[in-house]
Amino acid sequence: MIVHRAIVTRRFTAGVLLARAQCRAPSALVFPLNLGHSCKLAATLWRAAHEVPADGRGTRQDLMAKLNQILAIEKGIKTRVYAEFTELHQATQKPALMNGFHKAYQPRDEDGETYPPESQKVQHSAVEVLERVASALTELFDITATKDWANCTAKADVVIDGRVLLKEVPATYLLFLEKQLGDLHTFIAKMAELDPGSDWSVDPSTALFKTEPQATQRTKKVQRPIVLYDATEHHPAQTQLITEDVIAGQWVTIKYSGAIPAPRKKQLLGRIDKLSNAVKFAREQANAAETTDKKLGREVFDYLFGT
Repeated sequence: MIVHRAIVTRRFTAGVLLARAQCRAPSALVFPLNLGHSCKLAATLWRAAHEVPADGRGTRQDLMAKLNQILAIEKGIKTRVYAEFTELHQATQKPALMNGFHKAYQPRDEDGETYPPESQKVQHSAVEVLERVASALTELFDITATKDWANCTAKADVVIDGRVLLKEVPATYLLFLEKQLGDLHTFIAKMAELDPGSDWSVDPSTALFKTEPQATQRTKKVQRPIVLYDATEHHPAQTQLITEDVIAGQWVTIKYSGAIPAPRKKQLLGRIDKLSNAVKFAREQANAAETTDKKLGREVFDYLFGT
């Protein structure tokens, strides 16, 4: 396994100790790994830090880091290096931290007054700062180069039900595909569904779903007189106008819809889930590719900061 010793010793000593503790105390797991993985990770990192192969023989060059191991430590290195870089960047913009002085009082007469010397130390020097910047960024440049060179060859097949759907897909594209499938799942899941309260069929002329015609009556109000009391020889008939609803016609309604049927949505979501799982499996296979330790940072900074 080829891992920069400084990376391991400075960033993962705590992780090794914690993983070892997990092996002794299974009920107190902290890492999102199972017990076996934690113990194996601890042993791997410890051997890398001390340049000892797994079998106790050979050299560090006999051990090859996996791409997923490089990815696991890259984020921590990047965070630490950027923090140190930002700190130095801010400090070097303050003249008070990069300038100093020493002054001593010299009386004119031998018996004249004396005063204690005054001084202010230089907190940062350009030489020291650039050395620290080069050292920190070299570590980041090297781990990133190792990852990117490995990504050029890290590939795997996406297999669905025993059939290769996509062949030799690069790990970077698998990561992209996994993200897109997640977004697509959300997109499909939120699509409006056909109203289950109606019976739908496909209309060939519009390619939309439609229902059978449904008739609803339209009424209108009309007034007509009714006789309350019939006429007699002494009194005329008494009548009254009343309002009543009468059928004027009917509405014939056909509903159309472009919504997705529930069974079709379920089918699509199932396919997306299956492909997403296959992509994740392929990505893990691709990330298990062995890496070659790259040391490019020193060459870059020897050129940039060299005399």
